[in-house]
Amino acid sequence: MIPAKYNLRNLKVRWMTTLMTVVSTGLVVMASVLVFGLVDGLEHALRVSGHPLDLIVVRKGSTDEISSGIQQRVSREVSSLPGIAKDENGQPLCSVELVTILTKPRRNNGGTTNLIVRGLEDVGRRLRPDFRITQGRDLKTGVNEAITSQRMAERFEDLAIGEKIKINHDEFEVVGYFESDGSSAESEVWTDLRALATARRTPEYTTSVNLRAQDAASMDSLISQLSTDKRFQLSAIPEVKYFEDQMSQSSFLKYIGYFIAAFLTFGAMFAAANTMYAAVASRGREIGTLRALGFSRFSILTSFLMESVMLCLMGGLLGCLATLPFNGLSTGTANFASFSEITFAFRFGPRVLIQGVMLAVIMGLLGGILPAIRAVRLNIITALRER
Repeated sequence: MIPAKYNLRNLKVRWMTTLMTVVSTGLVVMASVLVFGLVDGLEHALRVSGHPLDLIVVRKGSTDEISSGIQQRVSREVSSLPGIAKDENGQPLCSVELVTILTKPRRNNGGTTNLIVRGLEDVGRRLRPDFRITQGRDLKTGVNEAITSQRMAERFEDLAIGEKIKINHDEFEVVGYFESDGSSAESEVWTDLRALATARRTPEYTTSVNLRAQDAASMDSLISQLSTDKRFQLSAIPEVKYFEDQMSQSSFLKYIGYFIAAFLTFGAMFAAANTMYAAVASRGREIGTLRALGFSRFSILTSFLMESVMLCLMGGLLGCLATLPFNGLSTGTANFASFSEITFAFRFGPRVLIQGVMLAVIMGLLGGILPAIRAVRLNIITALRER
């Protein structure tokens, strides 16, 4: 086999074409990894939102909280059902909640979009992953106060600490920021249940009940009882399934991302092929000498393919490194399931970066295969006569 240092020296000698190919490949990989990181961030936000023992109870026939409506009396009856987990004080882990949609402007004249405002009870915080106040304080019960995530405050007007968000004719002062392990909860504004019900003029109605079952058997029992008992006329959806259904929108982004990546890869493949074709054209005598020294066609084919892969791999690593400053950067997209905006952060974990590197390797293989075949098909005598 031809040693790898032979290929490295050739790339060094033709440093200008090497640099141009590395940069172009790096830009392609960077653009593709940004899309992959966008999709991974959205999927993470929806994936971590669901607890395996949590249920979202809505009106029968509703598929989400927005379209649901439950009488407050019925919601309280749900809280007393057997099989619901309890906290250390013996209180059921069950939160009666009211969800509404508000149309609010983005900052910096970014237009308007819908955001979710959720009225919930104190226990509702324990049903969200790793809830914690990061700045300011938590809201007080029975008072027109609100909390949200810092990401939402950066994206929407009237959501910074000290500002006031208007719901109907009532103003709610934002008193703190919270985090919830990057889940979809960070895309919401939270208020006290009773305060929001008063502002929305619906004191007798809620939209959902969030609860945690004691175990898997209790969870199945609660689902069955709520769906069959005519007193309730409710439907209990496992929280994991609820957010999996919303995750279907990320599949659309994923397919778009793969299409863009494939399109860009096709262009970068030509850049790699042009570089390798130029290398074959200028190194005819070298190829002839290698054949005369006894190196097989397969060895020369492998060497040229390795050189192409090395070229694109350097570009791939450069492109992956260029995306790291964007890791954790907040962004948002439309949540078609709830007709609102969901905020999340770019995530460039090992899986996403490996995808970028593999994309570069594919570019090298596809871009180098035809020039490599041309190299091994050169006639030895003709190649040795080239200057």
